Amino acid sequence: MLAFRLRAQYSHASSSRVRIMVSPRFEPGFDDRFIQQRDAEHGLAPDLSKVLVVGNSQINRIVVTKIVERCGLKPVSETAASAVRVLPLLFPGLVIIDSGADNRDCDGVVAGILALRRLSQKRLPSVIHLTNRLAGGPMGGQTVSIDGVTDIVVTKPFTTEQLQPAVESLIDRMKG
Repeated sequence: MLAFRLRAQYSHASSSRVRIMVSPRFEPGFDDRFIQQRDAEHGLAPDLSKVLVVGNSQINRIVVTKIVERCGLKPVSETAASAVRVLPLLFPGLVIIDSGADNRDCDGVVAGILALRRLSQKRLPSVIHLTNRLAGGPMGGQTVSIDGVTDIVVTKPFTTEQLQPAVESLIDRMKG
């Protein structure tokens, strides 16, 4: 699910200088057999110290990032659009998704998480879903999860006392 795009860029100062740039991109329908074989040979594993925080609300990303830092982890904060490109490069151990008011802001990231989980032996990266919508209306007892990808659901408005134990429990589960 990870493809590489090669682009040659000619320098204006000297016509003999060519700079080749490789930029990874995520393609949902890309055949990932080569990537699986390469990763099996080289032992690609998720970085359990990194947490990708995804959401379109900058304020929520900042709050979640501070909570993740309190857990002793290295957060990387991205919008939903940029997270699709960053996710395969980071291969974090944990992804925290703030799916917005309609629970549809981060649908593109879910495909990347599923692709990485196919490559990982331990069903990683783990996912915490921040949502404000409950299934069956506001009084329903179940929360909505994203396509069966979610490991833990935290409802908004959330506090440090709610999110920090969720992050710590997933990190402990991944290490143990």
